[in-house]
Amino acid sequence: MKLRIATLIFSFFTLLASQVLAEAIPLSYKEMYNVTSRGLQFSKRLTSLKGQQIKMVGFMAPPLTPTINFFVLAEEPMAICPFCSTDADWPDNIIVVKLEKPVVALPFDRPIIVEGTLEIGSEVDAETGFVSQVRIRAKNIKE
Repeated sequence: MKLRIATLIFSFFTLLASQVLAEAIPLSYKEMYNVTSRGLQFSKRLTSLKGQQIKMVGFMAPPLTPTINFFVLAEEPMAICPFCSTDADWPDNIIVVKLEKPVVALPFDRPIIVEGTLEIGSEVDAETGFVSQVRIRAKNIKE
């Protein structure tokens, strides 16, 4: 009986440690979509990472307000807000980053690294009407 309990406790802590120590999987913008005659389609790589911890490098696009609870991470620096349109116009080189707590916007001309959980599927922000196809629920942002 004691051996079973010890085994269960060891297994629990091993599983917990593997979750904590798991490296975020790098994802590039070029790996996100396949371009077809019907438009953009999620790539197999992207869909295989749904719900997992990923890491992307990019530039914070200028937000609509100085304090934000989400922003657009773009492959290239942008001088204006990139998208406030429908998901039909969704480009292949941006991703929405959702934040747990509001933050002050970072300079848009410096690269940042975002780590978090990958979410996939069309979603409309109730407050702003902003439409997203792919999101990172951020756990960490590094300059």
